[in-house]
Amino acid sequence: MPPEQPIASENAAEFAWQSDDVFGRIASRYDVLCDVFSFFIHRLWKRRVARTIAAEPWQTLLDGATGTGDIILRVLAHEETTGRTIIASDVSEPMLAIAERRLASHRSRVVIRQLDVEAMAAVAAESVDAYSISLGLKICNREFALAEALRVLRPGGRLIVLEASNIPWRLLQRAYLLYMSICMPALGWLATGGDASAYRYLLHGINEFPSAEKLASELEGMGFSDVKFERLSLGIVAIHTARKPIEHNMSNAPPHIMKENS
Repeated sequence: MPPEQPIASENAAEFAWQSDDVFGRIASRYDVLCDVFSFFIHRLWKRRVARTIAAEPWQTLLDGATGTGDIILRVLAHEETTGRTIIASDVSEPMLAIAERRLASHRSRVVIRQLDVEAMAAVAAESVDAYSISLGLKICNREFALAEALRVLRPGGRLIVLEASNIPWRLLQRAYLLYMSICMPALGWLATGGDASAYRYLLHGINEFPSAEKLASELEGMGFSDVKFERLSLGIVAIHTARKPIEHNMSNAPPHIMKENS
């Protein structure tokens, strides 16, 4: 295992839900915003990550940053998830309310919980077989969020992450970021009725989130093993998968995690 790598930018978007409930304000329009910002390509990403999640051999999955439940619905559509339990969680009550309505027909298989991915004291250590988070790491302190994922996973449990990434070709990456810096504010302003924060956080998060290689290195540095990633749409996003080792030392966890478990 390579030496532990410090996480340079803890919260790529510099977003604090405690002081700006932007996702609560745009919850009813969130899925439309995803279509607008990605020109519907996010549907392909979600379909792919749902297939990856469903293919893993878990009985209990904890999904952080569930949002409106879009990805969980896609996971449940896979036959191999029959008989399994999913804990769908989010910190935003308005988002969870929408997810609960959309997942109502799956109540026997889905548990809805309000959780903060950075500190899930209500979730016991080593209590879930898989942990997934999609498009949520860039708007939280990812060091704390990933440490919590590692804590709640059983030894051998799987981590699946869908998140913003980098196009390996530098000029194309620069062109993409330039395009987003011009189009995202305009589209975001129109789609949200002038709520500037809705696109400011997302744009900042995309710009500052680490490359696929850097995130893989961070995961290894935190103690995950078998780290792999797959770029989608040239590298606009990537799916990372990893495993919690059978033998894991909690001594490298961030201070707030150590306090919760002491």
